[in-house]
Amino acid sequence: MSAAAIRVLNPLRSGLCAAAPRVVVPSQALRTAYISRPAFRESRRTFSQSSLWQAKKYTEQHEWIELAEDGKTVTIGITEYAANALGDVVFAELPAVDTDVASGETIGAVESVKSASDVLSPVTGKVVEANTKLEDSPKIINESAEDQAGLPRLRLRMLPSWMV
Repeated sequence: MSAAAIRVLNPLRSGLCAAAPRVVVPSQALRTAYISRPAFRESRRTFSQSSLWQAKKYTEQHEWIELAEDGKTVTIGITEYAANALGDVVFAELPAVDTDVASGETIGAVESVKSASDVLSPVTGKVVEANTKLEDSPKIINESAEDQAGLPRLRLRMLPSWMV
């Protein structure tokens, strides 16, 4: 062992493992190594630039919501799990543009060969766009439920705390 290594005994351990050496690096050495890496400091991103901020959020009703880069608009859709559980989607009902929607209200429906399911809004806002491609070809929901199959786009009244 080197001179910088210190043998540490853990009183909570018993038997042969109690005397197992652990290497402890002095904190000054770590501090110096961290400060001397300017490339690391330049490559760090702040929280607002983080990809976590732009990640999709999921509800217990198997819906997803994605915040746009403007921070005021969200897209809502159903998860791949929900699409697979529904089976082959044959019809998608979308909300009308300029409709006010409250959190927990129905904003559309998805019908399949097996069953039908309402889509609930997890946020309060106003519908600014509906994905009209889904009316012509609802099978897009089965093909890419979380990529191209966002149902409506809403302008938020207020950003909920759980989205941050």
